[in-house]
Amino acid sequence: MATLGLADAITDAQAWERTVDRFARDGILLPTFAQLADPSTLPPAVRAALPKVDPDAPHPLNLFRVHWFNDETRRGIADVPGYLLLPPELTGVRPRIAVALGSRFPMIGAHKVLAAFGCLVPRLVTGQFDLAVDRAIWPSTGNYCRGGLALSRILDCHGVAVLPAGMSRERFEWLEHWVADEADIIRTPGSESNVKEIYDECGRLEADPHNVIFNQFSELGNHLVHYAATGRALEAIFADLGGEVAGLRLAAFTSATGSAGTLAAGDYLKERYGSKTVAVEALECPTLLYNGFGSHNIQGIGDKHVPLIHNVMGTDAVTAVSDVLTDTLYVLFQTSIGRDYLVKRRGVPRHVVDQLHELGFSGICNVLAAIKTARYYDLGEDDVIVTVATDGGELYESEVVRLLDQRFDGHFDEVDAGETFGRAILGATVDHYQELTRVDRDRIFNLGYYTWVEQQGVSIEDFEARRDPAWWRRLHRYLDTWDALVERFDAAVAERM
Repeated sequence: MATLGLADAITDAQAWERTVDRFARDGILLPTFAQLADPSTLPPAVRAALPKVDPDAPHPLNLFRVHWFNDETRRGIADVPGYLLLPPELTGVRPRIAVALGSRFPMIGAHKVLAAFGCLVPRLVTGQFDLAVDRAIWPSTGNYCRGGLALSRILDCHGVAVLPAGMSRERFEWLEHWVADEADIIRTPGSESNVKEIYDECGRLEADPHNVIFNQFSELGNHLVHYAATGRALEAIFADLGGEVAGLRLAAFTSATGSAGTLAAGDYLKERYGSKTVAVEALECPTLLYNGFGSHNIQGIGDKHVPLIHNVMGTDAVTAVSDVLTDTLYVLFQTSIGRDYLVKRRGVPRHVVDQLHELGFSGICNVLAAIKTARYYDLGEDDVIVTVATDGGELYESEVVRLLDQRFDGHFDEVDAGETFGRAILGATVDHYQELTRVDRDRIFNLGYYTWVEQQGVSIEDFEARRDPAWWRRLHRYLDTWDALVERFDAAVAERM
């Protein structure tokens, strides 16, 4: 499984030495996975220097901000990750729904930079990626390739983004600003659901041995960094709400599948609190739910296949959310008419409404899945559902005009606001919701065979090993192993600085 990012020792000493020299030249050190899970353990000198560093600059110290605990300014470290607590007036259900805010991550304003870190760093500290000669290829449906390019820029590494041409204009504007050559932005056909076209392009690029594909859908570092860091962050949010001390129960975690990295936080929470893990997908492309296909506009969630790093056997339920609902709620949350409706007619506190810009399409999708989960399990006021907003609404502002034309015939008023709220929130029922049995999990697991064994060349032995829940638990040892390798790497860098 070393090809999937699971090396646990230095595999190429010469590449390792060259990378140490490069880091020493540029004054770059790496945080450990444990430090990203708990930034209070960052070195005091780093913590003292961070407030002076622009969180949106390609500065080496921003590597130490790749975590959930950045404060609202993104310059300091908060005791609790930023989150939005959604009241019943907004959700229409009794449980507390807490949404961790990915917009506080550095450089890209999205938590996918954490996934990119989890894929890149194990390969750096084991010598599997040679900064001197290799190119980093970042296949994505949007935010992950931005995270990869941000890290590549900091490390003076040649990075290449591969993403569908139909993603939001803001994504491409960011990429154009961060790359040295626009040829390093490769646009593949289609939009959110066209992941295979991304793989096909990566297959072409892989013919060059110096192109290293950091495939977030199969790199297990993505799974592990979310298990360690996102799981810990959500636990801190639950504790901030009062946790078990206040008699609350962590009932569920909902997350759109995407690369399935974020779903690993569900494994962490399930081990500690017995919570349910609910995977979410677009109703227009219900792959897990109905073995279906299609296209949609819930940008950032990927689909039409089962990611290799998805722990299917640890998933408790699957639900689908329509992009009609996420599109129209985005307009409701982003317009003054919609926000005024929520305050004046629904009684949603103004301070909550003022933060709804923190929810991009996938965040809205996750919230709707949380509402459906509350209704399916008939959860009460002592229950807590946690979820994430991968990014904020500012990444999709160019979509508002198009959505007004497409969904509202170019005009949005208070009647439209009320209809949207009624349809999307009050009308969020338990349709297209399936609690998974062992047979259901096996069906979804088996669906991954066609992508990974037949198309991508993963051995049947490595593919099948993932069916055993104990296999996923054994992965956790890599976190300590990689941290030891990071510490060894940093020590070598410091000696040569």
